[in-house]
Parts: sequence; C-alpha cells; structure tokens
Amino acid sequence: MLKGRRGSTSGALHPEQVARGRAWLLEQQTYTDLAALYSALGDPTRVRIVHSLLRQELCTTDLAAVAGVSESAVSQHLRVLRGLRLVKTRRAGKLVFHGLDDEHVAQLLEVGLTHLGHDAALLGDRSLS
Repeated sequence: MLKGRRGSTSGALHPEQVARGRAWLLEQQTYTDLAALYSALGDPTRVRIVHSLLRQELCTTDLAAVAGVSESAVSQHLRVLRGLRLVKTRRAGKLVFHGLDDEHVAQLLEVGLTHLGHDAALLGDRSLS
C-alpha cells in the first residue's frame, strides 16, 4: 500500500482486485490467533514436545526426559501449548498425562515436516494421505 492511503484502493494498480482481496479477509482477531499458534510452534523445544506427543501420551517427567529439558521448562511450554489448544491433559491419580488436543495438531506438524522434505515414514503410523 502507498504511504498515507491505508484503507483506500485509490492509488492501487488494480482496485477491483484489491477490493476483492480485502473482502476475502477474515476478522483481525483470527489473524492474531493464527500468528500466536505459529509463534508457539516457532520455539524448537515446543515443537519437540508436540512431536513427542504425536504417537503417545506422556507424563510431565517422561516428556521432560524425551525433550531433554527440565520438568519446570516442560511445564512452562505446556502452559503455552494448552492455552492455544495444541495439547490437552489427563489426570490419572497423581500423574498428569499430556497428549495432542486433536488430529489438526498432528496435521500441522506433518505438513511442516513434509514441507521441510522429511519422509512420511519418519512420522510413524500417521500420514497425510
């Protein structure tokens, strides 16, 4: 957009296409939420945690051992992941188990790994097809 013309299609090379493109946009909050989702997955430890939960639930202690970080760090990362509904928890007695919130979370990870060129066989039993 040209400086000083925010919200205006005047000065646009193709005003009809600009208007159509704007009509297709969603509410601003949707983009804010989407950015927060991808921001959470922008942290290597959080992605490692999500990947660790791709095929099984894990308690906090075991998840810390798998991810190679402290239980305190895992708890902090899990708080972010739960807040964005990427991870859910289940209590079994004194233990708390963590797993992916739903199949969409696995699909996010699988699409990213596929985009990076990782063979679908690395994903285990799940596949995009």
